[in-house]
Amino acid sequence: MKNNRKEKEISKLSNFYYKAIVRMYEILSVIMEDKVKKLIKKEIIHMHEQILGAIKEFDTIIIHRHVRPDPDALGSQGGLGTILQESFPEKNIYTVGYNEPSLAYLRVMDDIEDSVYENALVIVCDTANQERVDDQRYTKGKMLIKIDHHPNEDPYGDITWVDTAASSTSEMIYEFYTYGKDKGLKITKEAARLILAGIVGDTGRFLFPNTTAKTLRYVSELVDMGVKFTDLYNEMYKTKEKIARLNGYILQNFTMVEEGAAYIKLTKEVLEEFDVLSSEASGVVGALGNIDGLKAWVLFLEEDDVIRVRLRSKGPVINKLAMQYNGGGHPMASGAKASSWEEADRLFADLREICK
Repeated sequence: MKNNRKEKEISKLSNFYYKAIVRMYEILSVIMEDKVKKLIKKEIIHMHEQILGAIKEFDTIIIHRHVRPDPDALGSQGGLGTILQESFPEKNIYTVGYNEPSLAYLRVMDDIEDSVYENALVIVCDTANQERVDDQRYTKGKMLIKIDHHPNEDPYGDITWVDTAASSTSEMIYEFYTYGKDKGLKITKEAARLILAGIVGDTGRFLFPNTTAKTLRYVSELVDMGVKFTDLYNEMYKTKEKIARLNGYILQNFTMVEEGAAYIKLTKEVLEEFDVLSSEASGVVGALGNIDGLKAWVLFLEEDDVIRVRLRSKGPVINKLAMQYNGGGHPMASGAKASSWEEADRLFADLREICK
């Protein structure tokens, strides 16, 4: 009896200490998390100070973004450009790069001479790697700033502000405005429209897991500025007949394997049949996204000298795979390149392994 009583007392005491340790761990975790958040916030504010200081220092500011732009590339580039034009009318503000016809409703680029880069501040938005900067004259400026939300695999620039927790670079631009609105920054309805387009695009209409409470707060504030949300949505997601038919082809011809990985190959012949450019076809990468049991998928787009790869995932991390094939991006959305269909097949085989 005494031994049983003693064992029960030891058990109770052990349970008490276990609960105390767990509770202490929980308290310490909250304290440490709070400290980390404060440190991150302090670092972001310091970054904002540096960027705003550089902007105020230069009379000419040229803003770049990545090749083959999407709404976030143009939204962050154009949104920042419009904010700076409104805030500093005495400065020369330019946005440069290729004019993507399908996104002409967002922003038309400026055409400038090489000489404009002399003594200019250059800001590159939404571009993880230097090789993907649209208009390689970005190196000709006096100072370079990188603003991006992709993993910082290529930390170029005199100032590098990368926030992988942000839903989009457009969200970062709005956050920069919120910091600077008491320090001379002004926003317009047009800037709000551009930033909102970027956020909507990179969050997949707020369906992707990168959509946070902060993202939605910012969106609410942007809509309150008078942006016609429905008009913007209609412009962003209207579909040409040929794209709709290509979507049908994808749904009829994709291949899915037991591991939960899928692919579709859009050869040059298929693209010609539907009269669709490779840049247009990139927009149909989400066509397979709602298939039950699908974990990750890849869209292969054949061009004259390369096969472009669009990777998407619902769980498995894919950006490391993309890096192995001349690409990169986010954990759930990445891009890559293959030099042949044999290499494309190897990439998909690797994707199958990731999905196991």
